[in-house]
Amino acid sequence: MLLLLAFVLILLAIAAAAAAFTKEQPRGLERALQALEQSGIAGREMAEEADRSFADRVVQPMQARALTLGRRVTGADKAERIRSKLDFAGNPRGWTIDRVISLKVICAVVLPICVIAYGAVLSLAPTTILLVAGVGLVLGFFGPDLYLYQCAAKRADQIKKTLADAVDLLTISVEAGLGFDAAVQQVARNTDGPIAEEFSRVLREMQLGMGRAEAMRAMGTRTNVEDLHAFVGAMVQADAFGIPIGQVLRVQSSEIRTKRRQYAEEKAQQVPVKIMIPLILFILPCLFVVVMGPAVLSAMDSFNGQ
Repeated sequence: MLLLLAFVLILLAIAAAAAAFTKEQPRGLERALQALEQSGIAGREMAEEADRSFADRVVQPMQARALTLGRRVTGADKAERIRSKLDFAGNPRGWTIDRVISLKVICAVVLPICVIAYGAVLSLAPTTILLVAGVGLVLGFFGPDLYLYQCAAKRADQIKKTLADAVDLLTISVEAGLGFDAAVQQVARNTDGPIAEEFSRVLREMQLGMGRAEAMRAMGTRTNVEDLHAFVGAMVQADAFGIPIGQVLRVQSSEIRTKRRQYAEEKAQQVPVKIMIPLILFILPCLFVVVMGPAVLSAMDSFNGQ
């Protein structure tokens, strides 16, 4: 039986090989039609490739490779720190964790290349080029972080300036008989800037089922303003212990307004110190030239006359 089965399998293999070799190949018109069909498919693929934008064909693949390399360099815990920086900066439009990581790698590669090319054009020393390229690599890698830090500082300054007015409006709304949710809606509707965005997000989170205390804590974690943290802590404690919100808001409004006045006085006292550097470097030299220039020229003419 085994010999018979092996013989049958050999015959089937021979028959399959013969059918494959004796299969009639396309000739004449059929071959031309197949060639046209294949060229049409290739042409459509080339047209689709040409119709894609430069960003789809070049930028996205480069960004994907940079993202893969950036994840290896930055580590696993870097994503949470970047998310915190994005929250502090107000989550700029189009900025995500992946974009920040890929942008760090791209800037760290492109900026040194530009520095090296510029140094080669100016015929600088190789040591100088390498030193400046190293500085460019560091600046390119930490450039997105510096941008997010600047955005966060600007946003924090705006929150400090507008928080007192927002809390005043919230206090007036609650004392007028509105509920806390309706008062938050009034603040989000009648104010602008980062503080309005934060209160609007708190309102949306409460409407989606999140508790008031949890939504307020989330707002505190998205900002780095101490006054807002103190306000959130007071509101959470009032909600936990059942203290009347109107009374807590009145006290918080007075404290925040006092802190804003102190913040303005602090900024005003920093003006003389900040203006000293441009005064010494730019204004005083020009003043000396205008005032002392004629006297120096007269003295030079007098000495030349003698």
